[in-house]
Amino acid sequence: MDVLQIIGYFAALLIGVSLGLIGGGGSILTMPILVYLMDVEAGEYAPAYSLLIVGSTALVGGLQKFRDGFVDIKTFVVFGIPSILAVYLTRTILVPAIPETMHVGAFDLTKRLLVMGVFAILMVGASVSMIRGRKESETAADEHSYNYPLILLEGLVVGMLAGLVGAGGGFLIIPALVKLSKLSMKKAIGTSLFIIAATSLFGFSASVSHLQHINWSLLAVVSVLAIGGIFLGHALSKKVSGQGLKVGFGWFVLVMGVYILSKELML
Repeated sequence: MDVLQIIGYFAALLIGVSLGLIGGGGSILTMPILVYLMDVEAGEYAPAYSLLIVGSTALVGGLQKFRDGFVDIKTFVVFGIPSILAVYLTRTILVPAIPETMHVGAFDLTKRLLVMGVFAILMVGASVSMIRGRKESETAADEHSYNYPLILLEGLVVGMLAGLVGAGGGFLIIPALVKLSKLSMKKAIGTSLFIIAATSLFGFSASVSHLQHINWSLLAVVSVLAIGGIFLGHALSKKVSGQGLKVGFGWFVLVMGVYILSKELML
């Protein structure tokens, strides 16, 4: 075991801490950990591994939120069905169909660059949302006034992105639940964890038949560490302001997104 792997295992704790504190950000950490610290192939394996790690961690966190009464089942179903459908189609049809190298004019676009490039752009977009520090009400009324067309569209987008780059999409899901489903922030975070869990785990299961050499021991260790982290994050969420942490985490994500994009373009 080299130094980078050891760092990666410590960093895996932060996957769960992020999910427990702010309801998202887990996959933003998972992909760089897998690709740059664990040396997992970026085109197809790292996104699939990320789906299992983030999904299992989000499930544990979601169960904690459900126990505390912060999960809205109807919203989970309405948002989750299109998301699960999209991740299934992306992992079974779209991702296997993407060639290892695509010729775009005089430029050779590799599958790795496509996946990591899209992922880096998502990181930058997520960082902007975090840095802005939205002030959604913690006590907004749960009116259940659903904007079904937009919820279905958002669910499809989240599922497609999850399938392509292994991102759970919490930074997209939470604002959507607050604005489109009229949930309070606490219920949006709890419901988001269940949606992330269902979408991610379903996406991984759809990937298994296409992956020939799955490193189950790596997945088990990282998943256990991330799950341990979510218990820590859940405990900290009762004592510290998630909003302040989200802004700081947003700046970190912005720097990481720019770094990943520049690094992949130079490869």
